[in-house]
Amino acid sequence: MPDETAISSVYAQIGDEGFKRLVGAFYRQVPGDDVLGPLYPADDLEGAEHRLCSFLIFRFGGPDRYLHERGHPQLRMRHAPFAVDQIARDRWMVLMNRALDEAQLPATATVIMRPFLEEVATFLINRGARPAIIS
Repeated sequence: MPDETAISSVYAQIGDEGFKRLVGAFYRQVPGDDVLGPLYPADDLEGAEHRLCSFLIFRFGGPDRYLHERGHPQLRMRHAPFAVDQIARDRWMVLMNRALDEAQLPATATVIMRPFLEEVATFLINRGARPAIIS
């Protein structure tokens, strides 16, 4: 995974707009997806989109609005009610990789974001065996 300095430089490259494009491209795919669609409450897709966007902005060096709205990320706790197995994790990454491609962010940003997103997606597996994370 990239170092913290590289991770925190992404926001300077793409700003709020880049993250909004990315997260919007991701969530446009979710309702029709047979694996992820059922995991997302249809009446809260807009809220989920806002939360992911705010989290990514914060995590990649932008304003800490997420912390003011939600507090510490506590990602495993927040995702515990949802069955995240290897299949769901892999599908999340398929949709996120498509979204990264669609958003057409600078390559210098995506090369930092992809490994981070892969590691977080793996970290969130809470059903079945979770593969070892090698850093």
